[in-house]
Amino acid sequence: MTAFADLLAERTHSRVLVPTHPGFGGTPRPAGLTGVAELARLYVTMLDELALTNVTVIGNSFGGWLAAEIALCASPRVSAAVIVNGIGIEVDGHPMTDISGFTLAEIQSYSWHDPGKAPAPPAGARTGPSPDVLALIGYTGPSMSDPALADRLCDVDVPVHVLWGESDRIVDSAYGKAYAAAIPSSTFTTLPRTGHLPQLETPEELLGALLAAG
Repeated sequence: MTAFADLLAERTHSRVLVPTHPGFGGTPRPAGLTGVAELARLYVTMLDELALTNVTVIGNSFGGWLAAEIALCASPRVSAAVIVNGIGIEVDGHPMTDISGFTLAEIQSYSWHDPGKAPAPPAGARTGPSPDVLALIGYTGPSMSDPALADRLCDVDVPVHVLWGESDRIVDSAYGKAYAAAIPSSTFTTLPRTGHLPQLETPEELLGALLAAG
């Protein structure tokens, strides 16, 4: 996310914060952080402590679910949210691919429009599930979804832009359209020739879609 955050800050002259979720990147996760909603409340508290206003929350994949939960917190500091290939809801006939046992290379093969362009896993990468996937499951549970989330999204009262890579093999575009349909003030944009990680695969197209939406 760092490279795209730098691009976003440069082009929009905005302050962009890129937190590392507790438990990711080898960081500790406090015992009280047991779910996505709890993590969302932690970030809302952080916004209060930093006294930030007019905040747009942007999240990809798990971060998209987190952005939705932050929007549900109805913080006056949050003015909009962007969900990019988010997970978290359940859509009949369009299940999320179970990546719980995937290696980094397997996740990449499902996440890119052209897997041949995905960066090679670092030398010495483990063959089993990555530590970050294990940390992810610690927040989301094994299903990586909340059966009640889609129904709760009707309470979101800020504008939400849902963007989706059309070639996503983790959660397909029909899943993305269902995500947008569950949110009252939402728009939906498809990103062509893009998989699950637009900020890596087509960052200029993602930025263009964000700027076009205002």
